[in-house]
Amino acid sequence: MRIKLIHMITFLTALSVFLMYRGTLDTVDYFFQDRFMQQEGTIDTRIAIIAIDDESVNEYGSWPWNRNIHAQLIETLNEGNPAVIAFDVTFPAPSADDPSSDEALIAAAEHAGNVVMPVYGTFASSAREGAIEAIEMSKPFPALKAAVAEVGHINTIPDRDRVVRNSLYSFMDNGEQVESFSWVIYRMFKERLGEHVNAEMLPLDSFGRFHIPFTGRPFQYEAIPYSAVLNGDVPADYFEDRIVLIGPYATGFKDDYLTPLQVKSPMYGVEIHANIIQALLDEDLKREVDWKWNALILLLVAGLAYFLFRKWNMVVSFLAVAVIITAFVFGGRYLYEQGMIISIGYVVPLLIISCIIVVCFHYVEELFERRRVTDIFGRYVAPEVVNQILKNGEDGLKLGGTRRELTVLFVDIRGFTPLSEKAEPEEIVEILNEYLDLAANCIFKFDGTLDKFIGDAAMAIFNAPLLLEDHPMRAVEAAWAMKEGSEALERKLIERFGFGVKFGLGIHTGPAVFGNIGSKSRMDYTAIGDTVNTAARLESNAKPGQIVLSDAVYQRVKDRIHAAPLGEIKVKGKEQGITIYELEGLH
Repeated sequence: MRIKLIHMITFLTALSVFLMYRGTLDTVDYFFQDRFMQQEGTIDTRIAIIAIDDESVNEYGSWPWNRNIHAQLIETLNEGNPAVIAFDVTFPAPSADDPSSDEALIAAAEHAGNVVMPVYGTFASSAREGAIEAIEMSKPFPALKAAVAEVGHINTIPDRDRVVRNSLYSFMDNGEQVESFSWVIYRMFKERLGEHVNAEMLPLDSFGRFHIPFTGRPFQYEAIPYSAVLNGDVPADYFEDRIVLIGPYATGFKDDYLTPLQVKSPMYGVEIHANIIQALLDEDLKREVDWKWNALILLLVAGLAYFLFRKWNMVVSFLAVAVIITAFVFGGRYLYEQGMIISIGYVVPLLIISCIIVVCFHYVEELFERRRVTDIFGRYVAPEVVNQILKNGEDGLKLGGTRRELTVLFVDIRGFTPLSEKAEPEEIVEILNEYLDLAANCIFKFDGTLDKFIGDAAMAIFNAPLLLEDHPMRAVEAAWAMKEGSEALERKLIERFGFGVKFGLGIHTGPAVFGNIGSKSRMDYTAIGDTVNTAARLESNAKPGQIVLSDAVYQRVKDRIHAAPLGEIKVKGKEQGITIYELEGLH
């Protein structure tokens, strides 16, 4: 079965759907999401970050600090009446050096009544969809956990390219649901405003995650040094009614991750929480389209691409595909802004690869078609003529001629008529084909163009359409090759019928016109002019087995051949005689 374009597009589309189902090219999809969907926005000033930065470490010493410092921060912030105070720092065990500092931290958290502390879960590597359960938990030590208002998990699950794009809403711990740190902070903030929120608003995937539409790049949220707050450089009332996030803001803490807006510059974990909280506050929640709908979009686009490739030429088709890709990318961005995420990373590569395949397909198809036409048409005319027509297209089929010096060769089979009387018609055709095949092969071997077969004769031209520097000698060599090759055929006929046949050849060089001669409906690629007529007359005067050269040919090749002068002959249509020679061999 011949492979067609539709078979290749169908296979490529089916492969794309399969890869989409497996998520093989998700990293490509992420690329388009990050570059064309995720967009910076205005930072929500209701969120403030207190940074455990290098400046603060220089002031309070290396981490971990004495917990009295954290207790003092809570007390200072509480004077300003913030909405939520959230620590992105774990306190999994009581202080071994200063138990009184634990008591101070517990008392401060309990008095504030709005402190959130983090927990962290460890999962099995084979976690199943919809059934994520922690096998280990890191929590605040019990007394502190009892004193804070809420706890929430800070588990961050990057995608396979190590970029954080989703937030895990919750997981299970011994039958209890553990909600995320960001969600708990958001819920507490809304409750302070007298509003109730429900997690059903979240567009969760099969693992219980939701997409994070990042608003800020790294360092775009306001980050106030920890020490600046405790030293009074920033007054407590600056945080009134605000969400205060406290977390590491230095590389030494190893709490930084790659994010979509700037994949080469890591973002601190506390900033990621700020982005998640802002998305919740803005209700900017994105729902990913199910892969089946994405697959349907993929099929429709593939069908459209196939229609374009079959309907229009390649240039127009490629421009149309470029328009489709552009429209798809910007359309995906528009839908993203409306809260819907569609897959671009499978459709765009499909279209691009389809274009490449179409180019290769058309190239191979044209190559095979040229070969097919050359093989078939070349049996009737010279391969050089076929190649010229294929190369020039419509121009190669226009009527017209070119004047050039040519060498024309005529060859005829002597003794063919008596043989026809003794042999059956099928045998005659077989013999004729053998001789003409020999003639054609010799002509082609020396770069001649087989003009036509005329019964048991053939005409060849040298120096058209291919330019040959030494075309008279090429014609002489072809004629001598025919003479030598015919000896074996002659012996075969003598054994079979009692006598054989010989070639008679005539060669002449001179000006002629060659090209497509005839009518628009039927034309021949041939040469016309006195040179052609003279060569035909020389052939008619040649005896069986004789190669007759005109003086014009002889003068061009005499130093490389053996030839005997035959004097001057008169030919039909010419008043003056022609000096001729018999070719006897080559040097």
